[in-house]
Amino acid sequence: MVEWMLPFLAALATGALSSWGVGGGTLLLVCMTLFLGVGHREAQTINLLFFLPTAGISLFFHRKNGFLDKETWKEAAPPGAAAALAGALISFAVDVSLLRKPFGLFLLYGGASMLLSGIKKGGRR
Repeated sequence: MVEWMLPFLAALATGALSSWGVGGGTLLLVCMTLFLGVGHREAQTINLLFFLPTAGISLFFHRKNGFLDKETWKEAAPPGAAAALAGALISFAVDVSLLRKPFGLFLLYGGASMLLSGIKKGGRR
């Protein structure tokens, strides 16, 4: 009965964090691969399934409230979709162990960037 508790708490925490704009999907990936024993590709798939409804709802409300720049969206969506598809195809062609280190470096870079931008702006944003 308790084996569902850790995945449930991980999903709840990452969902709450992503609603605050923290990047809960990345945290979900790390939690699944490090603590739950999920393979990297499976974790990416679950992360995508976790992200799509959140992105769809966000897009709906941004459009409803007039925060969607349609020209930018029209210019960014096609190359973004193509890059995502190319990245997915490449990830299946490359050994998973080769993806872990660049992903770790990406997380370190992202975290450092967020910390440094907060320091430059005087602490809180």
